[in-house]
Amino acid sequence: MKTISTKHNLQILHEDNHIIVINKRVGDIVQGDKTGDKPLSDIVKEYLKEKYNKPGEVFLGVIHRLDRPTTGVVVFAKTSKALSRLNESFKNRETKKIYWAVVKNTPPKPNDTLVHFLKRNPKNNTSKAYLKEVPDSKRASLEYRIFKKLDNYFGLEIQLHTGRHHQIRSQLNAIGCPIKGDLKYGFDRSNSDGGIHLHARKLEIMHPVTKENLVFVASTPNDVIWNAIIQ
Repeated sequence: MKTISTKHNLQILHEDNHIIVINKRVGDIVQGDKTGDKPLSDIVKEYLKEKYNKPGEVFLGVIHRLDRPTTGVVVFAKTSKALSRLNESFKNRETKKIYWAVVKNTPPKPNDTLVHFLKRNPKNNTSKAYLKEVPDSKRASLEYRIFKKLDNYFGLEIQLHTGRHHQIRSQLNAIGCPIKGDLKYGFDRSNSDGGIHLHARKLEIMHPVTKENLVFVASTPNDVIWNAIIQ
């Protein structure tokens, strides 16, 4: 059941005693960074503090992140037990992550598995994809399939096998298919909202306490292209 916290501008996909799952908006940073902008984690803390009338500091654990211009499913831990177990689960790749991306150029194949070696450049906060291993690179793997064709764009569904810095963005750019709006990775113009058409559509995890299998699906942002993709 989706609930909207209008005051805190949160779209909550799920909440229980141990976790809270949010559909992240364009421009939100998941955790604080050097910009000093208020992170999503603080907004969620404020929501929890108010909802449960909690005195003092609210515990909230950040388990994984989405890039600032990206939207979609983010899960936070409300207890230290949930945090340690989910950290382990993500580290061991026991989760399933499905992303949607919109690209302008025709992918080389209707579906494929991409394997690159990504090398991060901390100076400009990018990762470059190489076909062969280079010093300080990390292996990155994903599979994609075209699931929607529009007049000028393609909708891709992507399943991540690894979780590298800017992985989807750099790997799609490496095959000549930069994501709509992603100036950093080869697209020719930005989106008006500063975001990119990359959306963490679905996350499948085992609940850290009940061990129940949970699947969260985040609705896409309300814009012309996404609306055409989901029709």
